Order: sequence, then structure tokens, then C-alpha cells
Amino acid sequence: MVVMHTASAHVTLETAQAAAGSYHKTVLRVPHGCGGSATVKLRVQIPEGMISVKPQPKPGWQLDMVQGDYDQAYHLHGARITSGVREVVWTGGPLPDDQFDEFAFMVYLAEDLAEQERVYLPVVQECEQGVERWIYKDENSDSPAPLLRIESGA
Repeated sequence: MVVMHTASAHVTLETAQAAAGSYHKTVLRVPHGCGGSATVKLRVQIPEGMISVKPQPKPGWQLDMVQGDYDQAYHLHGARITSGVREVVWTGGPLPDDQFDEFAFMVYLAEDLAEQERVYLPVVQECEQGVERWIYKDENSDSPAPLLRIESGA
């Protein structure tokens, strides 16, 4: 039996597909809080192969970036890159449960992502009361991570 979930019930991506070897504006849609409680923090883990991350600031929200080493070296515009943003965190708001908002960042999708076809972006949504973890790499999960489908070449 295949279980279908309503897209509006989870943190999702505005655009769910992109080409490897190109820049991509990644927009996370947050449709609700946690059981009626307002969202006050959103953390997204940046998957391997998403490099040159540049988050978009939001009025009323503090923006933090967690840096770290990549599993492998990448080449971008003639430069060798071995580390970068591994997590983006927006703290503030609050975003009431009965409203939605979008949180965006720009990334370069490395050419070798085409081999994966699917890239999951685990998100933790913290609220005034409670936490939602959109982290599972299974589209049929009750708490699926946002999924980006990768196409070959830009």
C-alpha cells in the first residue's frame, strides 16, 4: 500500500528539481508551526555536493551558518574548494502557526550530483513549544526531508 502525504503538511521545496553543474535558488516553504505553536528556528543541513552556499537574510530573523569540511574537494570557477557552509540556521520570528513563510539560499550543485538523482535536505523546525524534524530520506515517511531531484548537466 502506498501512503500519500499532503505536500502542505511538511517543509517542502518551491522547486523540486534542478540541474547538476548549475546554480540553484533553494526555497524552503514552512507551512505551519508545531502543533499550533509558532516557529522560532529553522535549521537546514546542506548535503554533500551543494557548495558555495549563500543564504538569504530575512527581516526579524538572525542568520547563522555552520562551516565544515566537505567529504571531497570540488572545483568552482577554477578554485579548489574543500570546505564551506554545512548548515544554515534562521532564528527569530516568530512565524505563527496559521501563517507560512519561505527561507531561501543559493547553492551551486556539483556536477557529480547527477549520479545521485535525489538529494535530501534535512530540516529541523523548532517552535515555541515543540520540534518538528523533517529529516527522513523516505518520501512516504510522516516526516520526510525536502527532496531535490537532480537532472544531468546544466
